[in-house]
Amino acid sequence: MAPEDAYPAKLEAALKVKGYDVRIINAGVSGDTSAGGLARLDWALGDHPDYALVELGSNDALRGLEPTETRSNLDHILGALEQAKVKVLLMGMLAPRNWGTDYAQRFDRIYPDLAAQHRVPLYPFFLDGVALDPKLNQADMLHPTPAGVDVIVHRTLPAVEALLGPPGAAPS
Repeated sequence: MAPEDAYPAKLEAALKVKGYDVRIINAGVSGDTSAGGLARLDWALGDHPDYALVELGSNDALRGLEPTETRSNLDHILGALEQAKVKVLLMGMLAPRNWGTDYAQRFDRIYPDLAAQHRVPLYPFFLDGVALDPKLNQADMLHPTPAGVDVIVHRTLPAVEALLGPPGAAPS
């Protein structure tokens, strides 16, 4: 997918239309796990962000990685962001059901549990309205098309706006 069709670019454009003066830095790496996100955290914090959207873990679940590992990585990320005084919106993911009910239940609890523990807002399922829809996903049925990204931006925008506050408001 072209960078301008990806979620960060489209979210930035949508926020600017609504009057927000934002610059979104895409710190994600396609195919990466929560461990990779944790490894890059110091680099991402080098830009001194005011806000962070944490959307990691889907590749952990696709690979069947132990949910306790994903939880630990995300817990460390959220703790470091809190220490750096970065406001966070945690973007939840759901495990694919092919790993079984026990795995899915343990994985799916990660995001609401960590949001409560770290007192950060949670968008429950990042791919809500897009997952498993062939019209909104690439042939792999895992990655959204540009039209799928549009749906994700539209659905997540209210949660992102709630995190940012009204346009023109200084980060607090």
